[in-house]
Amino acid sequence: MAALAAGLLALSVIGMLVWGRSYLLPHPYKYYKAVADGGMEIHALAVKPERIELRAADRPLREYRVYGINGGFFYQNSILSIAVNGDVPVKGQAGEYGSGWFNAKYPRGTLVWDEAAGKFSVQIASSADELQVQDRSRYFAQGGVSMNLGNDDAWAEAILREYLPNPDERRLRSSLVYDESGLLWLIATPNRCTAAEFRDAIQEVIAPDSFKEGIFLDGDGSSQLKAAEISLYGDSRDLQQIIAIH
Repeated sequence: MAALAAGLLALSVIGMLVWGRSYLLPHPYKYYKAVADGGMEIHALAVKPERIELRAADRPLREYRVYGINGGFFYQNSILSIAVNGDVPVKGQAGEYGSGWFNAKYPRGTLVWDEAAGKFSVQIASSADELQVQDRSRYFAQGGVSMNLGNDDAWAEAILREYLPNPDERRLRSSLVYDESGLLWLIATPNRCTAAEFRDAIQEVIAPDSFKEGIFLDGDGSSQLKAAEISLYGDSRDLQQIIAIH
């Protein structure tokens, strides 16, 4: 009887391991939820940059077996923000419109992880070939609009210069932020808010005692974050690019 019980237990353990390999997603992040003084909920995933991959998409984030967040701006099936792994855009060829090679129309804030240098930056660029990195095969870059978290005097002018859509309207918002410890924060809120309210909440609750910098990602119905702990799906529209944790 004891042998039978032991055998059943062993089969159960093996079954759980097989199930886990088949269905559980990588979980190399820390999940944070905070409520800012104004009542805004902030949900964030803190992850090391080597666990990030930018990917093309054609469906809502909820339909992908991955944890992560929406990417930059798009129109129809064209990606309008820089989205490259190395010098390889996520969709199409280098120099091709809609591929992720360009911040279309305007130079915009682009968050860059330079693996060779071991550092983040936000650079203003129109195309991926303008980005300054040590090794063009070992970086990723995600375009958006500069948040200027380190410069409260410059940010409002910057979002006008970089044409952040609807900054003064109450919309769903998402962002990508790095801190001085080397963590990357994937951030979204389920509350409709202005760009200023969202930025203020991030300043308050994300790495509050640390230098940090980042970009606004696409917002409103495109603002989608997926984790084991929380799912924020905007209006579940099809995305053209996502930031995936692997």
